[in-house]
Amino acid sequence: MNRISKYRAGCLAVLERVRRTRKPILATRFGKPVAQISPPPPPPPQRSASWLGSLAGECRNTGDIISPAADESDWEVLND
Repeated sequence: MNRISKYRAGCLAVLERVRRTRKPILATRFGKPVAQISPPPPPPPQRSASWLGSLAGECRNTGDIISPAADESDWEVLND
């Protein structure tokens, strides 16, 4: 087996180990760190094809949502 084949087999084995264990591996050269091989982050959750109802249960009514947030007497535009 030539050097390239050995190198490739070794790299693939390291990548498979990182994938399987989900633990990073630190690569060194002459005892000094040069790179870190880490597993990718988990994929984001799949979104449904329809956005309708996607926020169901995410909000709650905490009071009156119709009347103004401040008293009308505090509005400068009405005090002129």
